[in-house]
Amino acid sequence: MTRRTPTRQRLLDAAADAVVSGGWARTRMSDVAAAAGVSRQTLYYEFGSKDRLAEALALREADRYADGAEAATDGTASSPAETVRGVVEYTLREAADNPLLKAVLTDSRDGGAGELLPYLTTRAEALHAAAAERCADRLLSSWPHLPPADVALAADVVTRLTVSHLVLPGGRPEQVADDVARLVDRLLPAAPPARPTPGGAP
Repeated sequence: MTRRTPTRQRLLDAAADAVVSGGWARTRMSDVAAAAGVSRQTLYYEFGSKDRLAEALALREADRYADGAEAATDGTASSPAETVRGVVEYTLREAADNPLLKAVLTDSRDGGAGELLPYLTTRAEALHAAAAERCADRLLSSWPHLPPADVALAADVVTRLTVSHLVLPGGRPEQVADDVARLVDRLLPAAPPARPTPGGAP
């Protein structure tokens, strides 16, 4: 999970505003600092570079989606696959109206610089790792009997498929969620393993 201090959040808000306005390629670190009401030194102390700022912005969005998906599906799923179905559908529906994601994708598709798109594709290692960890933690907290290696694999697959559909939508959110859930159902059985009864009786 990303660090959340008031100063850091103001800086990320200012960076998000620059992206949504369509001016990220022209935005300097000093512009972000001024918009957040802090010094340029403070901005560099928090992030170090514009690339690190962009990565932090992507990670914050991933955290927000994870928080929202967990709240939306809390206590409503009876299996790992059902949990994943709810998380994926929530994420894809919310993304459809997310101005930050729209700005990133529109800039790339309209011939802009597309500077932020790699943080969803070729430079998305940190985002994938954070999102997969949140997914795995959620599944293991509800179904602790599941093999951690299998959960990690399922979480990685779910994360990569979901992000790919954010970048290049491939169907209605509920349809995509159902498809991903079917994959998870094969990887992660819902029922805990049977416990031997006293005396060895079946």
